[in-house]
Amino acid sequence: MTPMLICLLAFVAVAAIVGALAFMFRGNAGSTSERLDILVGKRRKEDPANQDILRKKAFDADKKSLLAAITPNLPSLDKFFEQAECHIRPSTLVGIGLGLAGLGATLSTMAHVPIFLAPLAGIILFSIPWIWLWNKRRSRLKAFAAQLPDALELVARALRAGHSLAAGMHVVAEEMPAPIANEFGRVYEEQNLGIPLDDSMNSLCNRVPNLDLRFFVTSVAIQRTTGGDLAEILDKIGYVIRERYRILGQVKALTAEGRLSGVVLIALPFALFIFMLHIKPDYVSALWTHPTGIKMSVVALIMQILGAIVIKKIVDIKV
Repeated sequence: MTPMLICLLAFVAVAAIVGALAFMFRGNAGSTSERLDILVGKRRKEDPANQDILRKKAFDADKKSLLAAITPNLPSLDKFFEQAECHIRPSTLVGIGLGLAGLGATLSTMAHVPIFLAPLAGIILFSIPWIWLWNKRRSRLKAFAAQLPDALELVARALRAGHSLAAGMHVVAEEMPAPIANEFGRVYEEQNLGIPLDDSMNSLCNRVPNLDLRFFVTSVAIQRTTGGDLAEILDKIGYVIRERYRILGQVKALTAEGRLSGVVLIALPFALFIFMLHIKPDYVSALWTHPTGIKMSVVALIMQILGAIVIKKIVDIKV
């Protein structure tokens, strides 16, 4: 088989896998609007077409339950996009990734690099949009966590001034920047539309996976049931969050040397391999042409992964 044919087959395989994943996580907006029309009375429930819609809804619910039972820890793709506040459609992001993958495989083949690097370059370039999405979500959640102590103190001051909890959250939405202003403002608008405040705050916890936010929502739920000074509770939660961030900063400063050493030790073999491949290709070609070299490469990659896991366990200290 020619190198171009191998690259083409690898690209088709990656595209098929991505297409299958996109089909599994596809939206169902059209059928949702049709079911809403049935519920509000725009369409009759007894129509045969409507019966098919309702039966399809039940089948989709069973399929979703089966998927959730098989993969309980798999996050929802829609929820991931919502947490990242990404306004790009998943299909668009998949298309961008496929375009980059094809470009990477083609350029690698044209550059006459070893044949096994062409599919690898395609996979790496395909993952770039998803890495961007993951980083956008991580940055947004990190910013929300950093703003949460100030937001709790602002809500506590609003409660001491005689405002309600919903009004205090409206103050946060008006006075603080995004992303916490958007999330608290959404809770305020939902309870204005008649949704119970507890349900709105539980939805907030589902949108923002933050442990400190869960403490806040739980304390509000307990206070609404048993009573107590909610402003004082919020002040104490804010103080605990600030102290935890202070300790976390000290831990990061003490483990900075270990983290930097891990990055250098993990990146050095790959950088040396690329350097030797550029200046003397026949010297490193034995790593994928000779049976002993292939075994050495596999063992080296396994040891690299184990070393990265061990270093991460050492420097990753929970606070």
